[in-house]
Amino acid sequence: MIRSGDRLENPITGEVLIFHRTSEDTDGEAVLVETIVRPHGFVAAAHVHPRQTERFEVVAGSLGLRVGEQELVAGPGDVALVPPGTPHRFWNAGDREVRFLCEVRPALQFESLIETMFTLAAEGKTNRKGLPNPLRLAVIAKAHFETVRLPFPPAALQRAALALAAPLGQALGYRGTVTSQAAFAGSVR
Repeated sequence: MIRSGDRLENPITGEVLIFHRTSEDTDGEAVLVETIVRPHGFVAAAHVHPRQTERFEVVAGSLGLRVGEQELVAGPGDVALVPPGTPHRFWNAGDREVRFLCEVRPALQFESLIETMFTLAAEGKTNRKGLPNPLRLAVIAKAHFETVRLPFPPAALQRAALALAAPLGQALGYRGTVTSQAAFAGSVR
């Protein structure tokens, strides 16, 4: 379980997340993380949170964001809000680290998803984009479907594909959540 002060690192995408408030701290209302993304770093894939709002507040550096059809570069003091159901992705748009506060409301399974994806990356079980193989990803996506989805195809088609692929992944031993100390870096534990 993630706690305030925990620091997770994804060596593939170049992201470091420091948890300031967890779902346990807020009774499930929100998660607040300080995010550091090294130059050329990025979130693993464009995605949608069907029921969550995500707020980005840049502290230092340049954050590239694609929110729906709009692409922007945000600097210190800028705030971007991503409403539920809006496709989005982010990346470091500069040549120095970018730091931003990211708040996700409600928390749902956000922490579980991050811990799973960052652990797999730290263990060398993802590709160069930070994504695991398709059958492992299907198991994870099914377990976190109410927290995150792909922007396309439509949710009904994604759900149908996961109904076929996830059992195959589970038969191979893949789990929807993965916990390990591999992704934890400098945590207050």
